[in-house]
Amino acid sequence: MRTALRTAVTGVVTLAALVTCGSAGATPPGPGITSRILARTTVDGTDYILREVALPPGQTTGWHYHDGPLYGVVRQGTLSHFDSTCRTDGVYGTGGTIREPAGPGYVHIGRNLGDTPLVLEVLYVLPHGAPFSEDAPNPGCPFQ
Repeated sequence: MRTALRTAVTGVVTLAALVTCGSAGATPPGPGITSRILARTTVDGTDYILREVALPPGQTTGWHYHDGPLYGVVRQGTLSHFDSTCRTDGVYGTGGTIREPAGPGYVHIGRNLGDTPLVLEVLYVLPHGAPFSEDAPNPGCPFQ
């Protein structure tokens, strides 16, 4: 399953890179988090955006959800991923792949609990013009 997902992500990432016009732009960083857009295209009202996101040790993405599915590959470090039940729904090391479903029914947080920077390559499949993520309140977990 992971091999199939990795192959699918690689294919979509390659497609996005090939059909992108214009230059890649930087996105504003969050507290301690950096990101940059690697490729972007819009097809039939859907934005396909390939983005690199880096979290220093001890940082989190904050609680959020996405308006479209997300596909990611861990390039460096370890991603600890938690859902709204406060339980981990996956720990992903270098080379690991993750898929996040769309919508407010899937509130989650990504955490870098390691001592090395976490670097992700993420493909966002979003309705045209939608933000990368929508902030959500902490669902009652003892961590942020």
